[in-house]
Amino acid sequence: MIRRVRTPKREQFLYPGEELRPSQQPKLWLHGATKHTIETGRLRLAVTAGLFGLAFASIGVRLVDLMLFKDSMSAPMARTAPGVPHGGIGRADIVDRNGVIIATNLPTVNAYADCAKIGDPKQVTDKLIGVLPDLRYDDTLKRLSSGQRFIYIRRNLTPVEQMTVNRLGIPGIYFEDSERRVYPQGNLFAHVLGTTDPDNRGAAGVEKTFDQSLSDSHTPLQLSLDARVQYAAHETLAEGVSRFHADAGSAVVMDVHTGEILAMVSLPDFDPKAMGDAPADAQFNRATLGLYEMGSTFKLFTAALALENGSSTLASRYDASEPIHIGRFTISDYHGEKRWLSVPEILIHSSNIGAAKMALDAGTEVQKTYLRKFGLLSPLSLELPEVGTPQYPAVWRDINTITIAYGHGISVTPVHVVSAVSALVNGGVLIPPTVIKRDPANIPAGQQVISARTSEEIRALMRLVVLYGSGKQADVGGYDVGGKTGSAEKVAYRGGYSEHSLRTSFVAAFPVDAPRYVIVVVLDEPHGTKETWNFATAGWNAAPTAGTIVAKVAPMLGVFPLNHPDNFEPLASLVSSGAFAGPNDYARITKAVATVPAMMMDEIQTPIITTEPVAANATPGPASRKGDSIAALIDTRTPAAGDTGETQ
Repeated sequence: MIRRVRTPKREQFLYPGEELRPSQQPKLWLHGATKHTIETGRLRLAVTAGLFGLAFASIGVRLVDLMLFKDSMSAPMARTAPGVPHGGIGRADIVDRNGVIIATNLPTVNAYADCAKIGDPKQVTDKLIGVLPDLRYDDTLKRLSSGQRFIYIRRNLTPVEQMTVNRLGIPGIYFEDSERRVYPQGNLFAHVLGTTDPDNRGAAGVEKTFDQSLSDSHTPLQLSLDARVQYAAHETLAEGVSRFHADAGSAVVMDVHTGEILAMVSLPDFDPKAMGDAPADAQFNRATLGLYEMGSTFKLFTAALALENGSSTLASRYDASEPIHIGRFTISDYHGEKRWLSVPEILIHSSNIGAAKMALDAGTEVQKTYLRKFGLLSPLSLELPEVGTPQYPAVWRDINTITIAYGHGISVTPVHVVSAVSALVNGGVLIPPTVIKRDPANIPAGQQVISARTSEEIRALMRLVVLYGSGKQADVGGYDVGGKTGSAEKVAYRGGYSEHSLRTSFVAAFPVDAPRYVIVVVLDEPHGTKETWNFATAGWNAAPTAGTIVAKVAPMLGVFPLNHPDNFEPLASLVSSGAFAGPNDYARITKAVATVPAMMMDEIQTPIITTEPVAANATPGPASRKGDSIAALIDTRTPAAGDTGETQ
């Protein structure tokens, strides 16, 4: 039997302080599964550390590469890199023709509730009303008690409001990121822009027309309107409405060569971000949706169709000495001349009788044909949902031909008028109007509706109206403004017309020798004032308002005083000298005749001038209708004292 012999431990001598040595601490010996687990953990830590080290090393190398070696290449790329649109902004901006932002978006927050998680709806409502006092108590309580899983508590919270609601700590109240449409120019473009609904979808104006493209694209929608011109027109019209105590008004400025509308104002207006709170009268777009009898501005179209058709010439004369009686209707003149009138005088004195006879000479079918050519019998293809359809007789009789000749019995919008007059003065081409900026290289060709010759004649007549007729207060020095007034009696509620309620208008083109822009101003029921001697017709209110707009916007549009030849002054001197010369004042007439434009010479028979004055009540024979002497066009009467010269 083998016995184990214990070997005695060797005693070791230790100096003081050497009793505990680190090297002699007890060691932990691990065996089996425990040892394997620990070794596996150590291996994993080592691998993880290696991966992190490799990642940081790669990042470091890349940073060094970018900073030291790629800087010269990256800088140009950074400068030309396209911007990344904000992920939360989904509706494109709207800008004016110069890039001024007139509609854009801002990020916002909406508060909503899951009613199934609301404990006590009444208690929650009390808390919400305490921090959001604009909420309606009954409505909020009803919706919170509905049990619906999603209801909006309040849209478009400010950061402070969001923080305040969040601190209430109400279970079931949540927030969502959203956007809201804002209009930096306020109500300046109200009727053109329209507005959006709470879900940021277009509800009116171009916001509605272009809703799909605005929602799908980040490219701004560029309008033809000019913020500077819009502001000038808006402020001037507002001043005119206030000054003449009118109920409402509208103004439109249009480029006659491109059809672009540079300004469109309708008053009263509204704040686009709160259109729903505005009264219906303010929401109504009078420029494109309002249908009005435009009064004597239609005499321009009557003259144009008669001259173009050949039924009249500038030398034609019509008997306006007596009213026209048709059945129970009587057609008369406001401040009538009570004599034979030439075509220029019919426009200068705004003779209803003369215009009616001119239209009858042309004929009903000719009148309808040309009014249709001018675009006055159909809706405009404008990029707005609020566009009116002209109203005119279903059966067009002689009485309709007569009244339409001076702008009664047919209703159109102000934009119809500005578009048609643009065709009258731009050489005879009707170009569709637009509120969207057009590419100068892609302007629509338009439709030739009258000849260039007739267009020149109409421009001359418009200039005469401003120089010597009812449009004198629209004459802006140096700009050669041409135009025509219109004062239409409003339809009474019980039928017929009201003698005391007028809708006045003035349409202007400038500069008349080479027109670039047309302006129309309409005032609804203006009143006479002390400064207008209590007259309320267009020459006293719409004309000066339009003249002020011309003076303000012309320099903005590159039209400066005396910066163009005054080619139409000879024609103006010719007719006006005859209309207002005294019986023995032939010096100015002779001078004017010496410079008669060639376009009139083939319409004037010799002798050019006679040595005897023509009586004011001279009655020419029928043969003289198509070719009178210049003296036959002249009224030698001296205007009566107190005669305003204003006509309807």
